[in-house]
Amino acid sequence: MADPSHVARTRSRRLRAATTLVVVVVVGLASRRWPLPGVFAEHTGDAAYAMAVFFLLRVAVPGRPRLVAAAFAFGFSAVVEVSQALRWQWLVDLRATRLGALCLGQGFQWADLAAYAVGVAVAVAIDRRFVGGPKDFRGGLAPTTPPSR
Repeated sequence: MADPSHVARTRSRRLRAATTLVVVVVVGLASRRWPLPGVFAEHTGDAAYAMAVFFLLRVAVPGRPRLVAAAFAFGFSAVVEVSQALRWQWLVDLRATRLGALCLGQGFQWADLAAYAVGVAVAVAIDRRFVGGPKDFRGGLAPTTPPSR
């Protein structure tokens, strides 16, 4: 039987991750409606996309290490970006819809890969500070006190 305090902590982390996911999605959509100046105008939405994938994973599998979620979020985002170079008719038709364009993007750009990397890094920082869960990239809980010698 699962430890009740562990279940409560997991539920709390999921709720914080879900709340963060909603905020990230709103920010990403807002960045399309009201773009920021300069380089941010084009890449805020891309960074938010990778952040959303990261936090979706933190909701779905909260016990996995951050590094796993970060690597998957970047990898998934990169695959979606590379798929934008494909011109298969069914994929072009899917991207022509509003939801397809938001989820799959339009047009491959190398700079978007950098935006995904920045988005994942920011997501990891937010996760460490506000969401919680496994505290380090090894997946275990970080010690609260330094080890004794």
